[in-house]
This record gives sequence, structure tokens and C-alpha cells, in this order.
Amino acid sequence: MAADARISKITARIVERSKPTRERYLDRLRNAATRGAQRSVLGCANLAHGFAICSPSEKDALAGDQVPNLGIITSYNDMLSAHQPFETYPAIIRQAAAEAGGIAQVAGGVPAMCDGVTQGQPGMELSLFSRDLIAMSAAVGLSHNMFDAAVFLGVCDKIVPGLVIAALSFGHLPAVFIPAGPMTSGLPNDEKSRVRQLYAEGKVGRAELLEAESKSYHGPGTCTFYGTANSNQMLMEIMGFHMPGASFVNPGTPLREALTREATKRALAITAMGNEFTPAGEMIDERSIVNGVVGLHATGGSTNHTMHIVAMARAAGIVLTWQDISELSDIIPLLARVYPNGLADVNHFHAAGGMGFLIKELLKKGLLHDDVRTVYGQGLNGYSIDIKLGADGNVVREPAPDKSHDPKVLASIDAPFQSNGGLKMLRGNIGKAVIKISAVKPERHIIEAPAVIFHDQLEMQQAFKDGKLNRDFVAVVRFQGPKANGMPELHKLTPALGVLQDRGFRVALLTDGRMSGASGKVPAAIHVTPEAVDGGPIARIREGDMIRIDAIAGTLEVLVDAADMAEREPVVVDLSENEFGMGRELFVPFRHAAGPADQGASVLFRH
Repeated sequence: MAADARISKITARIVERSKPTRERYLDRLRNAATRGAQRSVLGCANLAHGFAICSPSEKDALAGDQVPNLGIITSYNDMLSAHQPFETYPAIIRQAAAEAGGIAQVAGGVPAMCDGVTQGQPGMELSLFSRDLIAMSAAVGLSHNMFDAAVFLGVCDKIVPGLVIAALSFGHLPAVFIPAGPMTSGLPNDEKSRVRQLYAEGKVGRAELLEAESKSYHGPGTCTFYGTANSNQMLMEIMGFHMPGASFVNPGTPLREALTREATKRALAITAMGNEFTPAGEMIDERSIVNGVVGLHATGGSTNHTMHIVAMARAAGIVLTWQDISELSDIIPLLARVYPNGLADVNHFHAAGGMGFLIKELLKKGLLHDDVRTVYGQGLNGYSIDIKLGADGNVVREPAPDKSHDPKVLASIDAPFQSNGGLKMLRGNIGKAVIKISAVKPERHIIEAPAVIFHDQLEMQQAFKDGKLNRDFVAVVRFQGPKANGMPELHKLTPALGVLQDRGFRVALLTDGRMSGASGKVPAAIHVTPEAVDGGPIARIREGDMIRIDAIAGTLEVLVDAADMAEREPVVVDLSENEFGMGRELFVPFRHAAGPADQGASVLFRH
């Protein structure tokens, strides 16, 4: 089916807006691709260094450009559950490559931090910028110019967006993303959230909280809630970077290994040496980006992607805006209820029909572009499948089910959970912001209450503990933007605000910082742009000012006289405490160079 006219109109607008940058990008990409196998331009000493540890037969093959060489970029470390499974992947990939008549080498590693470990800690101020550092690190590995294609091993929050930016920067090469999958289900996410709130209220102690958290995060794989990490996996599949069905298969299973082997062989098949040359930068276009945004809305995905997908698009010369994202949200129905937007986890989502059923349903109404290129081939319809392990140990694909196996978790297109994706752009005299309301009750889609101002999330946590917040209010937590302190997630505020909301108070958050992809039930206007450190209007708000957050009308206002607002001097605060410790001093240049949130909060692109 052709894409819905509304989808096509937004896509056409993005194409038109992006023409100058996209054309320059494609010119550079095609110039690089016409040079053929890049090893041919290396001098003898260069090449000798590049294959010094290879076997004699591999050296002969690489020296003569006889076989494709696959570069592996890995985010492996063995401290973090999501990345630990990647330890064995290089050996699996090398063996699969050899079986397919190719060679694979680990080109480089990238840092992979966990926002779950650093939440509320100084290290979180490095998190957002790690995305751009990951892109740069991957570029260093691929810069050796030894490779005909690349596979990227990554899963979590900043890792996948950073790897996508790298893959598109080396867009003359084919790129396949290979995930590790989610951990098996542990303590239900709603139970974990309940214990967190009890701890915030002082009704249980640290021992009870740690027990609940440990039962939730208990083994290899990504966390099972639908935050940024699992939104990443959805994006990679719906944008065509994954093999069909690869996103949510658990680590350490025969099917997961079969998918890894298959992805390796496919990466070799789509090099310039084969008959299906699929350079990543040609494959990903405006339609692919729109498909990613559609998937984000249909699943109630992470708000972090209002920055990440903008930055990813820019890496391919595509200019995506918050307005585009917001307008698509108005069109796309919500088809998934995965925590925090429901009680299920991603394993339940996968069992209900997963990505195959979701894509099939969206294609029925033309809500995705089917006419896209993917690593699997032409057309997204090839992703509307279910997968299993065949008797021969290979991946078997069958048509996705006609009906959801659990309509409470995964709905049909004709009976969605709600008519829109619930991710809105807000605009008003405070600037621009985004809000996610897919888990917010309708009666809280509009909040009007006085401002209570904080310049540090710890200040608000202390005010809550001291009993000073038992009232209606909008928490204005400012100087949390990219330039101020690296834009840490403020997820630690969620339990306190949740407790106050459950007590019957009308509360909301207004911040130039980020909230976790796992935050949901409390209305939060986030990523406010311009940020306070740039003198944005959020820096002119005073204690007690009435704030109106209207997710229905899409407005964000401080209800004061315009002349009064204009005359106010922006507040300036001492940010020196953010500049040192836990490596923050090394990221000073990043903070100075960071762009605004609505342009991806990146240091890599001109603003």
C-alpha cells in the first residue's frame, strides 16, 4: 500500500528542507564509494600493519582485494548487562564470515555507559555527550580504511544513536546492526516502581529497595522496560538496520546466535563485491527516518529520541524537526502498552507478536513507507514476519500473525490504545519543549500551577523529604541543559513527583534537562529550548509565577505580563560545581560546543 497522504506530505516537506545538505552528503558518499575496495589505496607498509595478525591465506586474500573484509565495532564490556553478551560475538562473526568466504576483524571498541548506574550521580553529566564520543570512537576504528562493510554491536541509550551517526558518516559502507536482546523477565516493572515510591516516602528501607532493583535487573541483556535502549532496538528494525525479527530475542539462546551469524553473512553479501551493494548512507533516506519516528509513536517510545533521531538524521544530511515529530504523533495511533506505558515488558511485547505484527498493522493503513531499502532487501514488508529456529539451526521466517497474541499489550490498527502517539511539541513564551503523555491520565494533560524553582535536582529531592512540596506546583528545574551540565536525565525526580501526584496534588515538571525514557505518568515539559544558561525565557521565571502546560493545545506559558517578562534579567548561577569530578573536566569543550536540544544537542554538526 502507498503511504498515507499525510505521511507523504510530511516526508516531502523534510525532503525539500533537506535538499542542500542531503545532496552534499550524497555527493561525498558516492565519491567515496566509487573508489572501490579501500584497501587498494593503502601502501604496502600500511597494509602490512592492517593484516599483520591474519593467517597467510587471509593476507593473500586481503592483499588482492579478493574477499570482503568486515569491520566489527563493539560496545562490549563485562560490567553492564546489556553489553556483556557481546563478549562472544567477534568469534561468532569471524567464523560466520569465514563460512561465507569473507574475513572479519574487530575494528575498534566504543565506550558504553549505563544511565541506570549513573542516575542522579555526577557521571550522568557525561551521558548525553557519550553519544557523540561513541560516533567519534567508531570513526577512529573505521578510519583504517581496511573494510568493505561494518557490523555494529550496540544496544543501549547513547550507544546505538552514536553508532548510527558513525555508520552514516561512513555511509559509503554497508552497515548492519547486531543487537544482544533483552534480559529475561524479572520482578514486574510496576512492582519495582511501587517499591521505589515506598522508598521515596520512607516506608521501606535501602535493603528492600536494593532487593527489588536486583530482582528487576538480574541477568545478561537490556533492561526489560520500554526506555531508550529498547526504543533503540525498535528503531533499528523499523529503519532497516537490523535483520527482520532481531530486536527482542533474548541473549544466550540458539536463535540469538543464529541471528548473529545470519547478520554477518548478510553484511558480506551487500558489499560492493556482491550483487546487492547497499551503502548505509544511500539506504537510509527521509522515508527511513519518518518510519523511525512512526515506530517511536506507535510504541510510546523514549523522549530521548526527540534529540537522538534528529542527530542521526543530520548525520545523513536530513533535517528533521520537532514540528515534524509532533505532527506525525497526531497521525500515528498507539499500538503498544509496554512499561511505563503499561504493565507488560518487552518480552511480553515480543511474545504478543512484536515488531513483525506492529509493522504489518502499520503497513495496512499506509502509516509506514514500504518502498524503502533495508539490509534485508527492498521494501519494509519483509519485516512483517515472525521468526523461529529451524531444524537446521538457521533462522526461519513466517508471516506475522493476523491477530495479536495479547491485545492488552499489542493492539491492532483498527483498535488502538489511543488515536495518537502521545509525544507532542510545546511552544510558547517559555520557548519550545516536548512532552510525552502516552502514560499520563487525560485529566492531567493540562496543568496550571505556581512555579517552584530549583537549580539542582538534589534541591528538589531534599524539599520533598522535608515535606515542603505538599501542594499544587510546577517544578522548574533549570540549568540542566547541554551547555549547563551536559543535560543529565532527571529520572530520580520521578518517584517524588509520583508520590505527590498520588496524594492528589496537581504537579508537573518543567526543565531544560532530560527525563528518562522510562518516565511516564507525571506530565513533564522537557528539553526546554533555549536553555537557561543561554539566557532563555526559563531563566526569567520567578518563584510563584503561574505556569500553564497544555499538552492538548501544545502550549507552554508563564502567565505573566509580556512587558514584565521582557524586562526581567535572566538568572545567572554558578555552575563551577559541574566542571570537575568523574571526568567532567574532560568534557568542557563538549559543553561549550553543544547545540540546542531541538537540533540534537550535538557537538558534531553546525547549528
